[in-house]
Amino acid sequence: MSFLKRTTTIMGVCMALLASMLVSLEARGECRTGTYDAGGPNPASYLVCVPDTWNGDLVVFAHGYVDPQEPLAVVDYTLPPDGAPVSGIITGMGYAYASTSYSDNGLVIAQAVEDIRVLVELFPSISETGVSPARVYMVGASEGGLVAALAMERNPVFTGGLAACGPVGDFRKQIDYFGDFLVLFNYFFPGVLASFTDSGDAPTPEHIPAELMERWDAVQAAALAALERNPSARSQLLRVSGIAADPEDPLSAQSVLAVLWYDIFATNDAIDKLGGRPYDNSRRWYTGSKNDFRLNLRIPRFHADAEAVVAMEKGYQTSGSLLGPLVTLHTTADPTVPYWHEPIYNLKTLIAGSLLRHLNIPIVRYGHCRFDQSELLTAFAILRLMAAGR
Repeated sequence: MSFLKRTTTIMGVCMALLASMLVSLEARGECRTGTYDAGGPNPASYLVCVPDTWNGDLVVFAHGYVDPQEPLAVVDYTLPPDGAPVSGIITGMGYAYASTSYSDNGLVIAQAVEDIRVLVELFPSISETGVSPARVYMVGASEGGLVAALAMERNPVFTGGLAACGPVGDFRKQIDYFGDFLVLFNYFFPGVLASFTDSGDAPTPEHIPAELMERWDAVQAAALAALERNPSARSQLLRVSGIAADPEDPLSAQSVLAVLWYDIFATNDAIDKLGGRPYDNSRRWYTGSKNDFRLNLRIPRFHADAEAVVAMEKGYQTSGSLLGPLVTLHTTADPTVPYWHEPIYNLKTLIAGSLLRHLNIPIVRYGHCRFDQSELLTAFAILRLMAAGR
């Protein structure tokens, strides 16, 4: 039986399990909010909900990347197609729910793992149940997907994990993916981003001028106009960068703007958090342009700082050595966190002897974290089976 057919069969079986789980998706119980100290740069906010008929288990949710300039806040995210809050879906199945703002925004993965560990430790008191959960399931999306994977590798308190659309395979390669896109965009569309800086210099993976963040709406408009004016440069940019393109978007605008957003808003924060420049293309040979020799001769080169490399390996890189089952869910055409993370992580689990504890579910679709309730709940049902040794 092929992998796709086997996965489809498993998902079909799990839909039956799911039906038995979903007695009611209407949240009944009490939610509490507050702050706690996990040793990070700021107190973290929490949201904890316990249903009236609690089954004794806890689901902890790790959110994705938040603009470093935004205020800290815990958000009860919603899911398509009907916009149901995640807390209500979880408590409607009988589980307690907990989420945190983390103690910082931006690149906060290493600290977020600790923030969540402390939240689980404090659960009996802040929930006012006085009881530790029998099982704790870790669920995360995007940046939170990596948080979930690292938690499953580092902390035995978690029974199982679900990591959706996270950079679980190779964090350093993800950083290089973002940096490559910025230098390639400047190469194929010279002057577009530089026109928004006071110095007239193009932004680079070692520094993003504040003017680009302040004028982001105008930057987006200029980037879209450039994509429309020069289809040849646009197609070369997509090929060389390897970014997934939306088949329904002739300009690939959503893909380009999504990655450029991270380049503009996340680069300086990453340099600050990692203690130096993490991006490195010093030995990269780019292919896919009309003149690869000219491209590789003229594109600017950068070396990663040693301190940043050490920080990434220590706090942000997965090992594949799982302490419990982990299900990863990923769209196959994700422009922001590419699907190639999944086979890389699968290889890591094979080398680490954890292959049977990991299952990846590919969702054949364009977009970043574009899942609906049925897909996420089916993945969670599979996780429950794996955690039960089934």
